[in-house]
Amino acid sequence: MLGPDELALFVARLEASGVTYMVTGATAAILYGQPRVTNDLDVVLALDDAGRGALLAAFPETDFYVPPEIVIRAEQARTQRGHFNLIHHESGYKADIYLAGSDPLHAWALPLRRRILWSADLSLWVAPPEYVVLRKLEFFREGGSAKHPADIATIRSVTGLDHALLDPWLDRLGLREVWSRATAAT
Repeated sequence: MLGPDELALFVARLEASGVTYMVTGATAAILYGQPRVTNDLDVVLALDDAGRGALLAAFPETDFYVPPEIVIRAEQARTQRGHFNLIHHESGYKADIYLAGSDPLHAWALPLRRRILWSADLSLWVAPPEYVVLRKLEFFREGGSAKHPADIATIRSVTGLDHALLDPWLDRLGLREVWSRATAAT
């Protein structure tokens, strides 16, 4: 499981920047389910021009690899799948930053994110479990990795899912059959 210091490297700075974000991916699956190893932090950002400046100020190049601002601008211009990395020089720990753009699933999930206390001095915004499951289903459809159904099973058993939120997206994203396969063994 992630150590608080590794998570704090990025989350504390995101909190200070004021940029709207939510932690997702393996870290969210860990928080909603069962601890397992992950190599990075996945974060969705709703990033406008003012937020970009705040983000750059929060991650100084002396401590982090940060792509040039022109690269971040280019990724912001994408309507779908805008992405860049932040890497802490000393530890090598990486945050994969995914930009919300006009992705309807991001737009749906960001207002539903949950505030979770990680440690005595750090709380963070985490994507809703239904969003995490939907993304895991997409990744399972694309790559077939067994870690995604395992994460889904633990999220279902530990945190639970609101099917009134989940079910419409299963149909909208064409994931109903993938859901059936991913949950058949659990």
